[in-house]
Amino acid sequence: MRSARGRAEGLRASLGGRSVAGQVFVLQVVIVLLLVLAAVVALVLQVQHDSTVEARNRSLAVAEAFANAPGTREALSSPNPTAVLQPRAEAARRASHVDFVVVLNTDGIRYTHPKPDRIGRKFVGSLEPALAGHTVVEEIEGTLGPLVQAVVPVKAPDGTVVGLVSAGITTRNIGGITDRQLPLVLSAAGVALALATAGTALVSRRLLRQTHGLGPGEMTRMYEHHDAVLHSVREGVVIVGDQGDLLLANDEAHRLLDLPEDAERRKVLDLGLDPGTAELLASGRTATDEVHLVGDRLLAINQRPTDIDGRPSGSVATLRDSTELRALSGRAEVARERLTLLYDAGTGVGTTLDVTRTAEELAETAVPRFADFVTVDLYDAVLRGEDPEGGADLRRSAAAGIRDDAPLYPVGAQLHFVASSPQGRALHTGRPVLEPRLDEAPGWHAQDPARARRIVDYGIHSLITVPVRAGARVLGLVNFWRAQKAEPFDAEEVALAEELVARAAVSIDNARRYTREHSMAVALQRSLLPRSLPEQSALDIAYRYLPAQAGVGGDWFDVLPLSGTRVALVVGDVVGHGLHAAATMGRLRTAVHNFAALDLPPEELLGLLDELVGRIDQHETPDGGSAPVAGATCVYAVYDPVSRHCSVARAGHPPPAVVRPDGSVTFPDVPAGPPLGVGGLPFEAADLVLEEGSRLVLYTDGLIEDRRRDIDAGLEDLRAALAAAGESPEETCRAVVDTRLMERPGDDIALIVARTRALGADRVAEWQVPADPAAVGEVRTSVTRRLAEWGLDELAFTTELILSELVTNAIRYGSEPIGVRMLRDRTLICEVFDGSSTSPHLRYAAGTDEGGRGLFLVAQLAERWGTRYTPTGKVIWAEQPLP
Repeated sequence: MRSARGRAEGLRASLGGRSVAGQVFVLQVVIVLLLVLAAVVALVLQVQHDSTVEARNRSLAVAEAFANAPGTREALSSPNPTAVLQPRAEAARRASHVDFVVVLNTDGIRYTHPKPDRIGRKFVGSLEPALAGHTVVEEIEGTLGPLVQAVVPVKAPDGTVVGLVSAGITTRNIGGITDRQLPLVLSAAGVALALATAGTALVSRRLLRQTHGLGPGEMTRMYEHHDAVLHSVREGVVIVGDQGDLLLANDEAHRLLDLPEDAERRKVLDLGLDPGTAELLASGRTATDEVHLVGDRLLAINQRPTDIDGRPSGSVATLRDSTELRALSGRAEVARERLTLLYDAGTGVGTTLDVTRTAEELAETAVPRFADFVTVDLYDAVLRGEDPEGGADLRRSAAAGIRDDAPLYPVGAQLHFVASSPQGRALHTGRPVLEPRLDEAPGWHAQDPARARRIVDYGIHSLITVPVRAGARVLGLVNFWRAQKAEPFDAEEVALAEELVARAAVSIDNARRYTREHSMAVALQRSLLPRSLPEQSALDIAYRYLPAQAGVGGDWFDVLPLSGTRVALVVGDVVGHGLHAAATMGRLRTAVHNFAALDLPPEELLGLLDELVGRIDQHETPDGGSAPVAGATCVYAVYDPVSRHCSVARAGHPPPAVVRPDGSVTFPDVPAGPPLGVGGLPFEAADLVLEEGSRLVLYTDGLIEDRRRDIDAGLEDLRAALAAAGESPEETCRAVVDTRLMERPGDDIALIVARTRALGADRVAEWQVPADPAAVGEVRTSVTRRLAEWGLDELAFTTELILSELVTNAIRYGSEPIGVRMLRDRTLICEVFDGSSTSPHLRYAAGTDEGGRGLFLVAQLAERWGTRYTPTGKVIWAEQPLP
């Protein structure tokens, strides 16, 4: 009974936290728990990794199989790729258990998609490597959640990429095995804890037998002394007791301190050491890299007390001979700092394509690590993006310093350096110039004696001037000034300054070239966009155009007055950026003007534009490394203030928005045709009836879509902005644009907001005319009466003559029904309707002809006239200015 009780008490003592065995047991428990946690985390990460790998492999396999499948390449060149590839892609998607299989053209326009309304839109993802012929596998955050997609090029026999295939799968569709393996891990942890408990009890009993009663304090002191010696054999190690006795010194310590053989167990102060060194070792105080001169050696001493957390009292010191290392490390540190400076200049200078900002980055990088003050002077031509002209003045473009009150020329000052100055010599020779002592430099003083005296009195005493060279061109100067450090600049620092400026010169020259090209492109683009809106009475219009953050895009807009007080609105977006996109935009805008003059319905006008873009793409070839423009999107709307009808058609473009007078916002269901240049499908128009005071909003995709935001989220943001906007078009434009100005757009944005007006019934007169020549007289009488009501008696004669000729022609050559309409707007508009589609032609009648002079008279009397076709016939119209 007593024996069992003793064993139980011994086991409790062994597992207690006070004994060594108990501490080992606690440590084992902690280790087991950490291992269990690590195993669970590793299991979860492995399952996630396996899911991702499986998703990547499956997506890549499906994309490659579909891209290389027979008929895929031929379908891309067919007139209607979507009709051929959509059923195949859906069948492949269902068979391979992926979430989507999408076929794209080389511009990223989708031909297939599980959701048909996504066909014709731009693909979200990285296309450039695939267009270069490489396979791309990437992980993105899509509308379905985290997913993996692969993009594989479809190549022609000659290796040309003719299309792309993308397949993707969401990672949540791949199952894991965590639930099956987690119980096994937890069971193993329980077994490990049981074994740790039993092992600790056995080890405790065995230690008591093998140590013969030796206490933990003696064993700990013995272990710490030996551990200090074993882990410090490459340096001198000295262990001193709390009474100042030297307890241990290794061989290296004997050599460095020149200790006698019997030094151990003697007082440190009695060993004949340097007083400062002996005092440090005997005091036991903490020291870090404290340098002492011992004989001809310079020793770095680190010392720490040992009586921490119950350890034996005393101190341990390590000694390191730093005589040669100190001098070598000083030179190495200088070299390291200079390399770091050059590296930082390579990564921190030229982050933008702005000349002034690049100069500022150079100055900020060099201060204070290399110079106390840095100034950058560039030719004005360089700031404008032009080639510099020798002999011209320079302008201080950037400055940085350790203080802001230096008497140097300020930023923006125009400078002309005399030939004797360091700057003048550097500009002439193209080489850096060193002035080690400015107070003894007469050539520098000659530039501006008064300012030179102030600079020297301020404390600036040394200068390096380095020309900014880009090939054979000198773009300007960089001046490095020293004030705080007493030593002047030396030849090694001149070489460093030259290397620093050489690296920055590349960025400055690139920024100069970009400024020139960007200015040209912006000038071209601005010249192609409308500078003012034409006068018309149907719509109140406001617009915005926001260029992209970098480059010049092909977005455009236009307002085109049509016959019968109608107005056409057009917004378009050419694929791509740069001069080519801007030039193509100008061509399309001109084409829209010409087609609109024919009074074509929106769907027919888009059909003609589609043919035009297709011809442009066929005949364009890469020039100077820039790819040809391939496609465009467009939305075209025609509003009639008499009927308040608006006919809208779009080609691959985002749908328009309509804000009703009550503030509600809708996106009308306008059929989404393919982008211009794709061909193969006809365009359809939607006929909307707009209340007076409604706002029609047309825009480009840069307003609602980018690589970080899906188009659906962009439409909801637009809806919220329109709902909160004021009633006027200008307030609406401001509210919409403000939501996108939080960050600079990556694509151009074109926006038109048009508030509708209605032409009142008191300004419209209509009559139905029977197909009888005698009815012409009745028409003249009705017209004269209505003109009198409108106060336009002065126009009665010419209006009667115009309508007489037009109605007579309609009765003689047209077909019923025949109608007459007069509109009083900015002009007086006369329109004659008939059911025939035969168009009259203006001609000169011969002297013997009995007729043929009617349209000639109409053309002479009217300011403008023309013909437009309707679904039931045609309309011949004529406009007269109001008196």
